[in-house]
Amino acid sequence: MITAIVHIHADPARIPEVAQQVAELPAVSEVFSVTGEVDLIAMVRVHEHDELADVIADSLSKVDGVMHTQTYIAFRTYSSHDIDAAFALGVD
Repeated sequence: MITAIVHIHADPARIPEVAQQVAELPAVSEVFSVTGEVDLIAMVRVHEHDELADVIADSLSKVDGVMHTQTYIAFRTYSSHDIDAAFALGVD
């Protein structure tokens, strides 16, 4: 699975609508409204690199209200979340 993190600059008057439309795209697993330099961050998960163009360039960037995107491709995932959950088994 290939994960892309997409930073989205949106029309300030349309941020909630943009977020909802982006979240409805099939390869988008989450959309976060955030503080900082960007308005939204979308997590895109696909099986092949070629699919990124279909999702990001052909769909996500064409959502009404999306002004600019910047995409980061994840090489590896590091997470202590699963480890913490495993150690918490049976603990009340």
